[in-house]
Amino acid sequence: MNQDVRLQALSVFLKTQRAKIAPAAVGLPEGTRRRTPGLRREEVAQLAGVSTTWYTWLEQGRDIQVSHSVLDNIASALKLTSDERKYLFSLAMEHYSELHIREEEPYQLHPSLQKILQELQNCPTIISDRRCYIVGWNDAARHVFIDFEQIPAEQRNMISLLFERKEFRRLAVNWEDFVLGYLAIFRAYYGQYVDDEWYNLFLNEMMDRYPEFQSLWKQSSVSSAPDVLIEFRHSRAGKMLFDLTSLQVQGSTDLRCSIYTPAQDTATERKLMRLMEREKERHSNPNV
Repeated sequence: MNQDVRLQALSVFLKTQRAKIAPAAVGLPEGTRRRTPGLRREEVAQLAGVSTTWYTWLEQGRDIQVSHSVLDNIASALKLTSDERKYLFSLAMEHYSELHIREEEPYQLHPSLQKILQELQNCPTIISDRRCYIVGWNDAARHVFIDFEQIPAEQRNMISLLFERKEFRRLAVNWEDFVLGYLAIFRAYYGQYVDDEWYNLFLNEMMDRYPEFQSLWKQSSVSSAPDVLIEFRHSRAGKMLFDLTSLQVQGSTDLRCSIYTPAQDTATERKLMRLMEREKERHSNPNV
């Protein structure tokens, strides 16, 4: 990401976050002459202990000197989450993520990860890399989502598939919320690897190909591990409810394990087991 793009992203992020904070939430009076929602620039500057002029320049995306301590104060004033704070630092400090950048290598899943995928028999599980390319999945994920094996590796980007494949659009009851969860993860990576030009090229391509992508991208938050309840309407199994848990895989590769656990007190797990059993029966006895 070049400097102009980085500073523009910083400007948009600061304005968006400022608009989310109600004055009462930080002990300020609402007042009667507010023309826009959220805090004013001078109020953020006051809370962060900086001059209004300096904060205005920062929010305008000007190339100015920033320090860790000042950014910490701004993050606190805007009540940023841990992931949002990292995103702010990545955009505001040009070399913040330099140590995290590495050359891309083809992923070879460790046998231990393969074992985990196999053991999670009744929990659809997907493993993806820092660009949201799917590098591993289990049989349950193939039954609920799509047979990833039939998709060329270079096309197995989860963000692209959500927009491209009609199977995903039909599956998620609230497709937009489903997409926003993945975009929140993608935005966290986008901030972490701010110097990787691939992200900017990918975003431009998605905006060109899918008109609705831009509005959803603007709406998305920043989260490295959103925990959400997702409702699917499967073409063969019907209504299914899953709790999504996203885990970071520790090690030299930046991998994420997304586990869809059948919601408690629902028939989801039973439906999934029946779905997989029926396919085994068809393969064992194709004449049935």
